[in-house]
Amino acid sequence: MVHLAYSKYGLNFWFLFILFISILSLILFNISALNNLSSSLLSLNTIFLSILIEALPFVLIGILIAGFIQIFITEEHIQRWIPRNPLLAVVMSCLIGALFPACECGIVPIVKRLIAKGVPIHAAMGFMLTGPLINPVVILSTYMAFGNDLRIASLRMLIGFVIAIVVALLISLFFKGSQFKRSLQPYSLTTTNQQTSFVTKLMNMFKHAIDEFFDVGKYFIIGAFLAAFVQTYVSTKALVEIGDGVSSSILVMMGLAFILSLCSEADAFIGASFSAVFSTPSILAFLIFGPMIDLKNTIMLMSVFRLKFVFSLIALVATVVYISIWILSAYL
Repeated sequence: MVHLAYSKYGLNFWFLFILFISILSLILFNISALNNLSSSLLSLNTIFLSILIEALPFVLIGILIAGFIQIFITEEHIQRWIPRNPLLAVVMSCLIGALFPACECGIVPIVKRLIAKGVPIHAAMGFMLTGPLINPVVILSTYMAFGNDLRIASLRMLIGFVIAIVVALLISLFFKGSQFKRSLQPYSLTTTNQQTSFVTKLMNMFKHAIDEFFDVGKYFIIGAFLAAFVQTYVSTKALVEIGDGVSSSILVMMGLAFILSLCSEADAFIGASFSAVFSTPSILAFLIFGPMIDLKNTIMLMSVFRLKFVFSLIALVATVVYISIWILSAYL
């Protein structure tokens, strides 16, 4: 079994291993050699490593939960727990997501496994959009980042929750089925006998978690690198100068949220640093849009779902966030 697993995922393993060694070699390189590198490359390396270090723990948690769902949660459980009514299914999934501490990249493996187990696409998207946005850790960090201001944390939670429900309901109108890429259909599931011992199930859970890591890990690394590259070579100063009016400032902050690809547990501190430059509505657009969709989790979504669905999801989220914040800007 170990030999087969190695044969199947050997290429992925060596890809990650060589990348890791290359990064480590760059870090341990002597100081004089580092000084000869351009400042932009050093900045790219620093941002790339910071994104990896910041998000990797949540990705690992996500794949462990995905392994747990694979082994311990059956299709019968899903059918009993998920209401047939789309509205009730979306509200329930959003409520569960709101209590679930996960980041936007770590939640993708969980969503993939849930859909493979029979969760409707609209319910899974509701869970995916709320999980990184309004879980208790994010709300607490937002509260602290804005000087113990409950107003911003509450607005982020309430507006984000409503937006997630609206987007998930729109998805239920336009998309049916799993929306997996053709290479993933039908998604292969390994069934576990109910008589299997707990220890065996636990070992199978870790095996599936390892499989999931090698499956999504390369896309996570590619997404992190692209996010670091864009942060390094795209001038955020130019974007900030564009955002003078209400409409343009909302768009600019949504664009920054997508480019920066910050983990939702830490993005509030960055958002708070823009408070002197941007208005409350644009800050809220940054805090709501970023955890739902950013550059690195877009790459991960594209590895799982059809491109048409991913682009439609991004367009729906961006449109609903923009319209909602623009309408509410007069009252914020």
